[in-house]
Amino acid sequence: MRFSTKAIHVGQEPDASTGAVVVPVHFTSTYAQESPGQHRGYEYSRTKNPTRHALEECAASLENGKHGLAFASGMAAINNVLNLLKAGDHVVSTDDVYGGTYRIFDKVFRNYGLKFSFVDTTNPSKIESALEKDTKMLWAETPSNPLLRIVDLREVARISRERGLTSVVDNTFATPYFQLPLQLGIDIVVHSTTKYLGGHSDVVGGLIVTSHDAHYERLAFCQNAVGGVPGPMDSWLVLRGLKTLGIRMKEHFRVGLEVARFLESHPRVKRVLYPWLPSHPQHDLAKRQMSGMSGMISFEIDGELRDAKRFLEKVKLFTLAESLGGVESLIEHPAIMTHASVPPEVRAKTGISDSLIRLSVGIEDPEDLIQDLASALG
Repeated sequence: MRFSTKAIHVGQEPDASTGAVVVPVHFTSTYAQESPGQHRGYEYSRTKNPTRHALEECAASLENGKHGLAFASGMAAINNVLNLLKAGDHVVSTDDVYGGTYRIFDKVFRNYGLKFSFVDTTNPSKIESALEKDTKMLWAETPSNPLLRIVDLREVARISRERGLTSVVDNTFATPYFQLPLQLGIDIVVHSTTKYLGGHSDVVGGLIVTSHDAHYERLAFCQNAVGGVPGPMDSWLVLRGLKTLGIRMKEHFRVGLEVARFLESHPRVKRVLYPWLPSHPQHDLAKRQMSGMSGMISFEIDGELRDAKRFLEKVKLFTLAESLGGVESLIEHPAIMTHASVPPEVRAKTGISDSLIRLSVGIEDPEDLIQDLASALG
């Protein structure tokens, strides 16, 4: 089956008992057993729930993976991946990762004895230079948040294979509609399903997909042992979002590209970061590795922090809010909002300036969005 067919059908057969076409929301915490230890595949909903299981099956199929695991948030999914490691292990990570990812690496797991190096993973030689004898994992975010840098996933997979490392990619910005890291040799994919997979700004969730059986067994054990799983209603909302993921991503791409072209032509804009613009430094790599781009755009106002703030206060259709990937357009200031947990000196080093603005372009009419931006820039 092709992408949109899988999104609608995998894991979502009509209900066996009623014939319901839509997967039911199984509101139950426990399940009857015929005899001690004898059940119908479900015993306790932290371990397994039919609605969550349908989501996990469907999401895994979209990433062309064998195993899916759903979580209560994207951060819970990231937390679970790090449970593959032990004290003393070293992780090499993309330097301009999402602020919450940086925070859990630097402020939580360092306390448990893990070590982290944040490097420019767009340069394979810098990845290799950062490797230590205790390095066990390479963590890449591509396109990255918020600078939309593109990491060569084939190179990450090659380095990981040669050094016996586990490779992990945050695929939230691209979605499996536009990028399939597992097919490029990556071991594990993570998502914040809060974003494009859910797609309607009405649910918080996370996801892990892998085809590596040993990793899956450990990740599934930790999912059950630690918890952090989504409830059935949250699982159902993400599953519903997946049904329209293909058609939504086509529109996010179409509208986003028009908005990016407008911004690039505006005299009050210093630079635009969007991988599908020829001006993007890794435009050719993006086209080799991806089949399109979402609605994520970052750009710098030609001015200072006060100019960025004034612009953000003037937009009308773009809602000033954190998060991304919904059908409505959002706008935010990374240094103050999503990446405030990253120290100022680290933001400056990676290029997250006070004049940087991030857009999550929705699926409204592009002319209306452009008019809104033009008015606020004026």
